[in-house]
Amino acid sequence: MDALGLRELRQNASDLVRRAEAGEHLVITVSGRPAAVLGPAERDHWRRYDEVADVLRVRSDDEWAADRELVDDELRDPWTAVEDT
Repeated sequence: MDALGLRELRQNASDLVRRAEAGEHLVITVSGRPAAVLGPAERDHWRRYDEVADVLRVRSDDEWAADRELVDDELRDPWTAVEDT
């Protein structure tokens, strides 16, 4: 992995980005200390449907109907105090 200073990066940005795009990893240094790595971007990875089918599958909630019956349908003004009974 080649190391280069920040000044060199500014002066040769186009060439260095082309090198990184070609697969090279370049260490950018600031005051002689490693600060960043310039390298190729990750490519998009296509997946087959059977690999992601579980993520896309609609899941049903078997207890939804029972839970819905527990909801109080009475409408109330949310800004009025609720009396304890």
